[in-house]
This record gives sequence, C-alpha cells and structure tokens, in this order.
Amino acid sequence: MHSYVRITPPLVRSLLRSAAQQRSFSASAGRPAQWGFIGLGQMGFNMAKNLQKKLPSTDTIRIYDINTAAIQKFVDETKATGSGAAVEVAGSIRDASENAETTITVLPEPSHVKNVFSSILKEPMSSDALSTERLFIDCSTIDPASSREVANAVHSTERGRFVDAPMSGGVVGATAGTLTFMLGAPEALVSRVEPILLLMGKKVLHCGEQGAGLSGKLANNYLLAINNIATCEAMNLGISWGLDPKVLGNLINISTGKCWPSEVNNPVKGVVEGAPAGRDYSGGFGVSLMKKDLGLAILAAEESGAKLELATRAHEVYTSTEKDERCKGKDFSVVYRYLGGVE
Repeated sequence: MHSYVRITPPLVRSLLRSAAQQRSFSASAGRPAQWGFIGLGQMGFNMAKNLQKKLPSTDTIRIYDINTAAIQKFVDETKATGSGAAVEVAGSIRDASENAETTITVLPEPSHVKNVFSSILKEPMSSDALSTERLFIDCSTIDPASSREVANAVHSTERGRFVDAPMSGGVVGATAGTLTFMLGAPEALVSRVEPILLLMGKKVLHCGEQGAGLSGKLANNYLLAINNIATCEAMNLGISWGLDPKVLGNLINISTGKCWPSEVNNPVKGVVEGAPAGRDYSGGFGVSLMKKDLGLAILAAEESGAKLELATRAHEVYTSTEKDERCKGKDFSVVYRYLGGVE
C-alpha cells in the first residue's frame, strides 16, 4: 500500500501536466481539459468546489445532480469567486460525462452508481469521446462487489478506466480539502489518479487493485461503528455509577479504551469541545450513513466468508436509533441518547 501526503500546488500542476502527457487526445496537444462531476450532495458539492477552484481557467467542469437547487447553488458560489475552471450545467448524466476526460461520481447507494453508469454506457459515444482514454473516479461508498461489477462494465465496453476512491474526513474535510482517499486501482493508474484526488484532499492511500479502496473503507467503518456503540455504553455505565463525565472521559482517553469516538467524537455533552454532542448531535456523520456503511460491510463480509460476531446486533442498534424520533438526522454518537444516557 502506498501513502501520499499533501503536494504543493506547483507540484500538483506539474503532476497533472505529466499525467496529461501520458493520455491520448483527439485534438492537438495543449487542448483544455473537460471534467465531469456527478453528485452534488453534502460531500460531492464541497469536493467539486475544491476541484473547480484549483483547476486552470482554461478547463471546463460539467456538473450534474437531480437536485436542481444544489446545481444552482454551485453555479452561484463558483461564479462569485471568479476563478478556477469554467462551470457548465449538464442536462443529463450522459451530457456530464460525454466528452469528459475525467468524470468523478459521488453518489449515495450502489443502485445509484449502477444507474449512473448504465446511463453513461448504454448508448454509443461520439467519436470524440471514443478517442480519449477516459478516467472514471467513483468516490461513493458502496460494496466492493457492486463496484467491481460497474468496473467490469466500463472495461468490457472499452469506455475508459474505472477506479474506486472512497474518502474519509466528512463534510468538514470535504469543505477544507483535507480528505483522505482510499484508492483501489492498478499500479499503473496511481500516478494519474493521485494528483486529481489531491486537488480535493490531503492524502491518498493506494490500497490495491480496483475494489480495494472500498474494502479498506468498509473495514475501517465497521470498527468505527462498533467503537461508537461501546463508547456510548461505557460512558453511560460510568455515569450511572456516579462518575463525572469529564473525569470518565479523561480516564478512558489516557487508558486502553481510548478510540476516536471517545477522544474526538465523545457522545456526552461537555466532555470533548466541538463534538456533535455539544450541539444536540447536529452535524457530523449521520446515524443513517453509519447504518448504511455497516450494512455494506456486512454484505461484503458475507461475500468473502469473513465472520463478524458483533455486526448483526450493531446494525439493529443503528436501525433502532435512526427510527427514534429523538435521534433522526443526528450524528451517529446519538446512540448515547438512544441508550437513555444522561444529557
């Protein structure tokens, strides 16, 4: 596995130029690049803004989302800056990717990814599009099997190269451009994909062949899901015995129970400054998203034959928490509230 840290802007531009020299173009050298970006949800919107801002003004980025309000907001905000790549609104999925050298997708579910690529692949491409070695970077968090299915469809129709690059860092990281990407791609494509991802984040981890990025992401999020429930239970248990929440939190965080949910995202108000618990669990990583990622991890484990002893019960906890009216739409640390923790 290779790890890449932040690259300074001049070097990013150099790498992009180097990558461009390796690609085939239907027009003369120096042709401005066209980019496609599909999916302007909370993550995609901010990722696309960072990409647009850091691309040269000679490039064009064509955006598409079913949410027209998100499209208009993107157009208005990028227009206000007056810099970066030109922005065009695509009329369809196909229109966004038709002549794009690189298309980036950030979508909610496996079905959305499959539907998008079905639209891209179902009709013959123009001769201009066919002459380009197109790159598809899917940053969605889906199961590895679905990702490989889409990759096989792209590769078998010779429409380009497909890689998976799910990310970690949340909306805050997407906004600040500090995301970590877990890349699943052939070694030969890393030098081409890496500088593109670094326009939207600060680190790229090459996990292996296509699908490996998603495997790494889901393994990590499975552990996070379990740690969160355990932290909520441990804090609730200690407080029920009369321990001061801050004392208990400090004890855990200098002892063997320390983990990200205890140290950074502690579920009890006042223990960690800035954690979602201090603002009624707003913001952060939604409980519905954690339930989704945990479900994907379970599916992938079943396909590979890996045994997960805690998965089913943990998924039940997140499902029940999501349905609880007091917890809907909240950060996943709201499991503490679902358990009846003192707030």
